[in-house]
Amino acid sequence: MSAAPLWDLLDSFHRARVLVLGDVLLDRFIYGSVERISPEAPVPVMTIERTAAMAGGAANVARNVATLGGQTTLIGVVGEDGAAAELREQLGALPTVRPELVADAGRPTTLKTRHIADRQQILRTDVESRAPLAAPVAEALLQRFRAALADSDIVVLSDYAKGVLGEEICAAAIGAARAASRPVIVDPKSRSLQKYQGATLLTPNRHELQAACGRDCSTDEAVVAGARSILAAGICSTLVVTRGQEGMSIIPREGDAVHLRTTAREVFDVSGAGDTAVAAIALGLAHGAPVTDVVRLANMAAAIVVGKRGTATVTAGEIIAELDHPAHGEPGAKHFTLESVGQQVSRWRDLGQRIAFTNGCFDLLHPGHVSLLNQARGTADRLVVGLNADLSVRRLKGAGRPVQSEVARATVLASLKAVDAVVIFPQDTPLELIEALRPDVLIKGADYTLDTVVGADLVRSHGGRVVLVELVPAHSTTSTLERIAAVLER
Repeated sequence: MSAAPLWDLLDSFHRARVLVLGDVLLDRFIYGSVERISPEAPVPVMTIERTAAMAGGAANVARNVATLGGQTTLIGVVGEDGAAAELREQLGALPTVRPELVADAGRPTTLKTRHIADRQQILRTDVESRAPLAAPVAEALLQRFRAALADSDIVVLSDYAKGVLGEEICAAAIGAARAASRPVIVDPKSRSLQKYQGATLLTPNRHELQAACGRDCSTDEAVVAGARSILAAGICSTLVVTRGQEGMSIIPREGDAVHLRTTAREVFDVSGAGDTAVAAIALGLAHGAPVTDVVRLANMAAAIVVGKRGTATVTAGEIIAELDHPAHGEPGAKHFTLESVGQQVSRWRDLGQRIAFTNGCFDLLHPGHVSLLNQARGTADRLVVGLNADLSVRRLKGAGRPVQSEVARATVLASLKAVDAVVIFPQDTPLELIEALRPDVLIKGADYTLDTVVGADLVRSHGGRVVLVELVPAHSTTSTLERIAAVLER
């Protein structure tokens, strides 16, 4: 099946505005090793080596919307504690996420702490309250939700059964969304799906579907039968059942079911894979794309995220690289991830070829960009271009940038003869990419100095060189945008 519709769909993500309401939480991971059993009790003694924390639950849905290129407003409840402060700080680093978190001193911020020894999870501890929200907190939550509806294209209810999405709040939120003609996607955790009555689409996993319909759902036919019983109750119009290694199944109220097998190559951790899937589905349905195409892309995103450890996210760049893989696109792919470009560079080096590297935002490609890339290609046998992801461009250039999505910018760059590989990176600088590639030549424009080029010292330390190439006068994206604005004002 052609990947062309999925390219167009992915490119539309940056125009989507997603409103997420649900249980926000903080996922903490404590990594270490176990070498002995405690003399005090028959339990392992874990030596802690490092810790990491990530936004989870509904907040992870918002993170995935952001890394896939969309904009989101996140509404949830937190306590007045350290976990809440940490969660706010993490969300504050995502310029396309607008957190609207209601503080409730009467309940803790949900915190899941996983202890992982030698790549094996040995313990999880939870701090949480599953009690229904107090009336003033519930009303504050709904006020923020209703206020955000006008600036949103689609709604996601992310239910982790932590007390936020009770029956009354679900009914009020779904009713308000329907009155505003906004589709509602629900990622359910309730044993009964009745409280989501009126939703557009539900995304239960296989076990949640089994619990809701009261029957085994281990085969395609059984999944369809279980889903039909939910649809017959009028709860929603479509079910998308996530089935782990079996992929995803789409069961509409009318029409045939579609089963999409997973594209995952390795499965390390399924934490947050459902969040990734629901984020991709919301972005795709925000402007009415066909549900089969949307779920194909969501299935691909989920397959990527289970190959990572922890509560991970997927970027548009990773999906671009997957779409450009020979299994989906044409041979001679130019789109890579950090991991895959390293393998390609190794193959080029085995052939005795020298590697050049340059980077930038490359928003509104102009003659200055083309000149820089051609000069860069002339310094070596192969040219790798690092492209700032949309989120990093937003942080570096401001809210109005980029003008073109990373999908569009990567596509244009890959079409140029001078460019051999394009890698989208989410960080603000390409230092991690330069460290991985160890290019023979690092190229920047002459408006830089050797002291201001990121990675210059690293490249020179392993025998490479830094080249500052000539710029084409009077050509820059900023000046181009200024001229466009002047024309529009006439």
